[in-house]
Amino acid sequence: MPTFVNICVMEETPRQKKIAAAIQHELATMLQETIRTHGASNLVISITKVKVTIDLSLAKVYLSIFPLKKANTLLKGIQENKFQIRHDMSQRMKNQLRRIPEFSFYIDDSLDYLDAIEKALNHPENPIKNPNKPSKKQNN
Repeated sequence: MPTFVNICVMEETPRQKKIAAAIQHELATMLQETIRTHGASNLVISITKVKVTIDLSLAKVYLSIFPLKKANTLLKGIQENKFQIRHDMSQRMKNQLRRIPEFSFYIDDSLDYLDAIEKALNHPENPIKNPNKPSKKQNN
C-alpha cells in the first residue's frame, strides 16, 4: 500500500517532461527575441527549469536573470504580461499543443544557494574538514 509521502513525490511522466522541454525551448526563444527587439543591453535571461502539473494546466517557469539587480523588476514585468506571453506561446505552439498551461514565473536562486555553500565550505572554519572543532551553532 503506497504511503502518503510516496504519493506526494510522484515523478514526472514522460509526457510532462516532453511538454516542459518544448515550453522551455519556445519560451526562451521568445524572451530572447523580445530582449533583442527592445534593444536591452547587458541583460541575460535564461529559463533554468519548467515544471508542468500532471493535468497540464499549470507550468512553473524558473528564470535566471543577470544582472541580479534587475531581476525583481524584470520578474514583475514578466508576471504582469503573463497573459500576453501565454497568448504568444499559443500562437507559436498551436501545432504542438492544444491547450497552453497557465504560467507562473519564479526567480531561480539555486546558483546563489550553491555559491553560499561553496563559500561556507571554503571558510577557514570548515565543519567538514575540522569535525573536532565545534561550529558557531554548537556553541549555544
